[in-house]
Amino acid sequence: MKFVCRAVAALLAVALLLFAVLEAIVLIGCRDDAERDAPVVIVLGAKVWPNGPSPAMIRRLEKALEYYRVHPDATLIVSGGQGSDEPESEAKAMRDYLVKAGVPEDRIILEDCSTSTAENLRFSKELMQQHGFQPETTPVVIVSNSFHLARVRMLAKRCGLDADTLGAPMPDVKSALYSYTREALALLNSFLFH
Repeated sequence: MKFVCRAVAALLAVALLLFAVLEAIVLIGCRDDAERDAPVVIVLGAKVWPNGPSPAMIRRLEKALEYYRVHPDATLIVSGGQGSDEPESEAKAMRDYLVKAGVPEDRIILEDCSTSTAENLRFSKELMQQHGFQPETTPVVIVSNSFHLARVRMLAKRCGLDADTLGAPMPDVKSALYSYTREALALLNSFLFH
């Protein structure tokens, strides 16, 4: 019985240590590193509520708009499919928001099929190629919430994108705590399976 208790305690200690390491990677990764003049901006989707973009999505879009206003020749790829509980695709909701904010519709490309971060990047890369960009040599800025950036960088590199990142803050403490905690597990999942 003592052996079982010690084995369980050891496993819990290892799991806690692993979680702490993953969480540290998430926190260290929460930095903006978009210093180049990138011709393509990929905005990753977030939840669409019945009345429009969620607060987390709005923060991402506002961050993308900040970059776009300084780089008005950039092409924006809005990336995100439609979840079963969403009234429309994340890409369409983002496009509508950006157009309303003054971005010309012909500067926006919709990627509305993805269901994960890995698919966001893979499908956006395919759209870049279709629109005449060379993904391996074209600098890209990827916009998401800050908690997501370490995983975004890892997956972008695996996907063959030459990517910088911009992170938007979460809209409130509760959603930030949930997102940062969940992201440690998502990072492990993406590392192992994507």
